[in-house]
Amino acid sequence: MKTNLHILPRAFLALTAAVLLTAAAQVDTNRIAIIDLKRVFENYWLTKQANAQLEEQKADIKKKTQAMADDYAKANQEYKKLMDSANDQAVSGDEKDKRKSAAEKKLLEIKEIEQTANLYQRNSEENLGLQVHRHQGKILQNIRDLIEAKAKAEGYAMVIDVTAQSFNELHSPVVLYSSGQNDITEDILSNLNAGAPAGLQKPEEGKQKSGDKKDEKKQGRK
Repeated sequence: MKTNLHILPRAFLALTAAVLLTAAAQVDTNRIAIIDLKRVFENYWLTKQANAQLEEQKADIKKKTQAMADDYAKANQEYKKLMDSANDQAVSGDEKDKRKSAAEKKLLEIKEIEQTANLYQRNSEENLGLQVHRHQGKILQNIRDLIEAKAKAEGYAMVIDVTAQSFNELHSPVVLYSSGQNDITEDILSNLNAGAPAGLQKPEEGKQKSGDKKDEKKQGRK
């Protein structure tokens, strides 16, 4: 079960095109901003919180599924023993019938455990999928609102996601070139994470900035 908010489905990429091409009235049509939406989405504290909750639920599902698997294995062992004892030539006919009857009941129990486990697995996967969809919708709406507000406030005619990919067989980038100017990624991310609870504050951003500084130093030495 690999349900995870880091995995962006086609619906998310399709939404990107509609969400991020935000036109504002009475602005300079030449002003275009860019954003790394994937980075914003993954490093938004709400995404991390949702992922943590999903991981807890998946761990609980795994624990319950394992318990059912253990019950299933145990019931199978008991069924085998009952069948072996029912075929014991040393016991009377009446005793054999009793043991066969017990084995049949155990077989019904095994089938019930199997059906319950399969139903639980299907329902769990469906519920997790619905939660992922709901969390994504909420997170993307928050990001969209902030992008739209910033675009209108600063006079951008468009905000383009430079990490978006096309749906062709090559999955090539939608934006084939960008100078990197007017990149609002960090501003959006900083605003989104401004009220992040303790423990969910943007460690990746720090790493990214640290890495950028190291690259700058290397380039400076060259």
